[in-house]
Amino acid sequence: MSKKTIAITTVFLALLLDQVSKIYVKTHFEIQESVHVFDWFRIHFTENNGMAWGFEFGGKAGKLFLTLFRVVAVFGIIYWLRKTIKRNAPTIVVIAIALVLSGAFGNIIDSVFYGVIFDAPAHGTGTLFAKNPYGELFHGRVVDMLYFPIYEGESFTFFNAIFNGADSFITIGVVLLFLYNKQAFPPEKKKKTIL
Repeated sequence: MSKKTIAITTVFLALLLDQVSKIYVKTHFEIQESVHVFDWFRIHFTENNGMAWGFEFGGKAGKLFLTLFRVVAVFGIIYWLRKTIKRNAPTIVVIAIALVLSGAFGNIIDSVFYGVIFDAPAHGTGTLFAKNPYGELFHGRVVDMLYFPIYEGESFTFFNAIFNGADSFITIGVVLLFLYNKQAFPPEKKKKTIL
């Protein structure tokens, strides 16, 4: 299998897993509903405007800026992935970049389209392709559901972030790039100059 095929397959499968899980949670869970899987893992449905830990800035203009920034970043990642494949980098590096790309693209889908295809009932589950969507294009909310409260004390919870598959793929990709940084970012060969 060519590295290009591996990259496309990785992006497709990761994006499919991300979107299927988000759509399932959005259409089967009420907001803030939680399912206890293990003491250290829960599926907990929440939404945010797209930044880590639900951080927001600049209202609607800030949300639009963030979404457009992500779109530009995806084009940069695509360029990086193509360049990496052309220089015949190791397969693990191609997969790592493809995971980062799929994660970024997964959250872009939420931000760009979810506001126009889902409703936001006060109680109950969301409806896909709703007659009365909650937002507009480029102003959707990102669906999060993975919660790993590894330790919960009376006043402290270790790892209280709630995230999604796309965030996971970005993290896994970045960790792989860190582990294989010499293969991912090889030093450029200096051209010899003849005097």
